Parts: sequence; C-alpha cells; structure tokens
Amino acid sequence: MSSLMSGCIQLSNCFSGGVGSSRSGCIRFFNCFSWRLGSSRTHALNEMEEDWGMVERKGTHFVVNNQPFFVNGFNTYWLMVFAVDHTTRKKVSEVFREAAAIGLTVCRTWAFNDGGWRALQTSPFVCDEEVFKALDFVVSEARRHKIRLILSFCNNWEEYGGKAQYVKWGKAAGLNLTCDDDFFSDQTIKSYYKAFVKTVITRINTLTNVAYKDDPTIFAWELMNEPRCTSDPSGDRLQAWVEEMASYVKSIDPIHLLEIGVEGFYGLSTPERLHLNPNTFAGQAGTDFIRNHQVSSIDFASVHIYSDTWLPESESDAQLQFVKTWMQHHMDDAEKLLAMPVVFGEFGVSVKDEKFSFMFREAFIKTVYKTVLSSRKRGGSGGGCLLWQLFPEGTEYMDDGYAVILAKHPTTQHMLSVQSRKLQTIHSKGFWKFLWSWKKSPMGNLLHHEEL
Repeated sequence: MSSLMSGCIQLSNCFSGGVGSSRSGCIRFFNCFSWRLGSSRTHALNEMEEDWGMVERKGTHFVVNNQPFFVNGFNTYWLMVFAVDHTTRKKVSEVFREAAAIGLTVCRTWAFNDGGWRALQTSPFVCDEEVFKALDFVVSEARRHKIRLILSFCNNWEEYGGKAQYVKWGKAAGLNLTCDDDFFSDQTIKSYYKAFVKTVITRINTLTNVAYKDDPTIFAWELMNEPRCTSDPSGDRLQAWVEEMASYVKSIDPIHLLEIGVEGFYGLSTPERLHLNPNTFAGQAGTDFIRNHQVSSIDFASVHIYSDTWLPESESDAQLQFVKTWMQHHMDDAEKLLAMPVVFGEFGVSVKDEKFSFMFREAFIKTVYKTVLSSRKRGGSGGGCLLWQLFPEGTEYMDDGYAVILAKHPTTQHMLSVQSRKLQTIHSKGFWKFLWSWKKSPMGNLLHHEEL
C-alpha cells in the first residue's frame, strides 16, 4: 500500500489501496550476530528440509509434502529495517511469536528498500551488507517460529524507494525518461531490477548458510507491490514486463512459487468484467487480472481488498457486500479460467480518521475469513488471505490506521485464533482424503460445501 513518510501516513487518494510506509529518524547499524545450523550449505539445507518442506502448487491448491497448505497470515512490511538496529530487532521476533501463537502461518514483507534511509539497495548493482544481514535475520527468525514468507522485490509507490527511485537512478545516469512508468519498459532500468532480484534470490543467508532460493521458509516471491501503469491503460506495457520478469525469476529459481502482487482489477481483456471493479479508474490502471495471471511462470493469483478507500462514500453494509462479491468473482475466475489458487494478499480497514469503527473492521475481517473459508471447505481456489497489518506493542507510532495490535484488541485476536482452528480442522488428513475422493466420484458435485 502507498503512504506518506514520518509515521504520519495518509491515503494519496480515495482510490489508492496500498500502505507501504516509512519512518523518519536515524537508527544505528548493529553488528549482526551469527549462528549456523551446519558447517556447509548442503548440511544446513538437508537439516531444514527434514521437517520443513517447500510449498508447491497442485492445481488450485497449495501443498507441502503432498499435504494441503493454506495461506493464513498477515503483512508486516517493516521487518527488515527494524532488524537492522539492535534496539528494534526484538520487535521482529515479537511479531512472529504473537502470530505463531494464534496459528498464523505466512507473513508478507518487503525484501527491498531502494535508496535513502536504511536502504538495502543503495544504488544500482550495490547493496548494503548490514541491511542484507538484517533480512537474513528476518528469514531465519521466521523459520524459528514456523512462519513462511512472501518476499516482495519492489514497490509501485514511492515509499521505500520503489519504481520512482529506479527512474531517478536512470535519470542520474543520463537516460531520457519521462515518467515513473518508464520503469516497466526502459531496458537499462529493467537491468537494474533484474540485478537486484538476482542478488536477493541467490543470497546465502549468513545465519543459516542456506541460499534464499533453496530455503522453504520463503513461500513465494512477489514481483512488485501493487504494480500499476496508468500511462498505458491498454495494459500492454505492464503485461510485457510481467512476462519478462516472471520468466527471469523462474530462470534463477524454478522451485519457489511466484506471484505478481497486483490488486486484482479487471482490464480490457475482459470488458464484461469491468463493472466488477470498485470504480472506473480501476479499469484504467494498466493492470488486467485475467491476462496478467495467464503468464505461464506465475503460480497463483493475487488480489487486494480495500473497500474503505475504493468506496469511501458507501455504507458499511454495501462495503461488506462488495467484499463478498469481489472475492467470489476472483475465486471463480481463478478456478475456472486460470486454474490456480488465489491469495488475497492485503485486506484491511483504517480506523484512523474514525470514519470506520473497530466493530466494522472486525465485521470486515470476519467477512473475508468466512468467504475464503467457504471456498476452502468445498475445495475451491481460495488459497488464503493476509491481514494488513499486524503490529506488536510499542510500534504504534508506525500505525497507518490499519494496524492490528493483538494485545490491545482481544476480540480481534480471538477471531484470528478461531479462524486458525477452523483451518486446522479442515486440513486434517481424513477430511482432505474424503474431499478429494468425493470430488472425483460421480456424486461429488451433489454435496453442498456447507455439509463438509
């Protein structure tokens, strides 16, 4: 999501649904301690894989060691920058510990920070080793708490650098660039992005001695957080970029899952679906849910849900109905047209301006959970969802209005915990053996999903 700086985050406009943010101030580097799981990369990898298999895709489902896996998780975008400093690094451990305690299994976070304060990528082809060690800590700590990660490579928004920083670097190098969307088409800028992606994927973690590309802790790579290319409403420019970059990532790491990171807006390839978008601008953002996800190297579809900013004037009931409709159409399309799982990578409600209450936010979360759980029960394409966003106590100054602090919101914590227990029940081996065998039988489609 997009935001403003200095911890005082606001929406750039009523349509923007993103919230990546940054904080002003200077945080001292720390010398990262090291502990190793083995004396060699091979030994470390074998030790990890004994009980920590790689997540794979099987049709419209995710599996681990041929057992069903569901994305039941959260976003906390700032983990890497907090891990750089010894005074804030403990918050990384804290958020993982709290999430694991209520059964959450996946965290989506930034594996980028381009230029400026606490940058991972300080300039094209150059990364800060101390910040990289902080990312190493995030990955290793996630593994310790049995949390898997979705790591995003870049931001569509200016926060944490993003495509705007790449274009600034290009202009400084003498390139003739006219807008930030040149990020998607300029060959030199694309070479910057590819170099960074390769550096991250092939990174050998200094704490575990396991290469990122071999680490099952990483659930998936994400090409970009909420890419848009409004300078080309046809979607051709962004489509070409997705095709090129998805193929490039898979050439380096053919094992891990890969997603795009789009918000799920329907585009010109499906004009009959444009009315499903939250407003007319969505269909002109240069993205195209169906076309984008037909790229062969993409493993699952991504969708975001921000009815509070997309439909700011709507009443609460209308927003919840939009959420259900938005989710159901995307799950139907993922199953029938794309034959892949769909993950609702961000969903949340801001209570910052008090337009929406905590009670409505809980109703919103419950609606998302119920809708995706219904898909899961019938063996549909709903692969999971990730709340935007989970914060531990002591990080309130970073709150953009969307933060859920479990210790301060026990009813929300209970709701997340109940969802986890329901998923654990559904994922019992007996249930899935029954479901898969039943669906293959002539009577399979006669069983109503609510009976499962």
